[in-house]
Amino acid sequence: MRITSTIFGLTLALASPVLATPALADPCGDLIDRVGAATEATVVRRTADFAEFTTRDGIGLTLACGDLSAAGAQFKGQTLPNAYFTLFGKAGHAVNGLPAEAIAEAGRTARASAETKRHSQVDLGKALVTCSMSSMGGVPVTTCAAIDKDDRT
Repeated sequence: MRITSTIFGLTLALASPVLATPALADPCGDLIDRVGAATEATVVRRTADFAEFTTRDGIGLTLACGDLSAAGAQFKGQTLPNAYFTLFGKAGHAVNGLPAEAIAEAGRTARASAETKRHSQVDLGKALVTCSMSSMGGVPVTTCAAIDKDDRT
């Protein structure tokens, strides 16, 4: 009995530093999880500071992590899926906390302007929403991003 309690005591003494050590922080991993949960998108590629997602609608989502993070949405095709701006808003909200509908509406505004200018942006205070229109092999490509700004006060 005494040997058993000694072994148990030694086990606790050796394990306690491990048990008391906080989990290593993975801020990008946390953002990836939040974007995935908010959009129901699937991670298809990940690095230490970047993730690429795909959705059921064929919309690509991207996440750049760092001091200033950005969520992006990309689609190649003539007609944007109905869910494009909703997913973009949800991804942006998961990253910067701004209301998803505000991000989605800023995306709609920026994209409408980009149809004639190729690129446009809307300032949302702590984030900049930017959209561009391009062509790949004659097919339109829409790319929008909600980018954190560094002048937060």
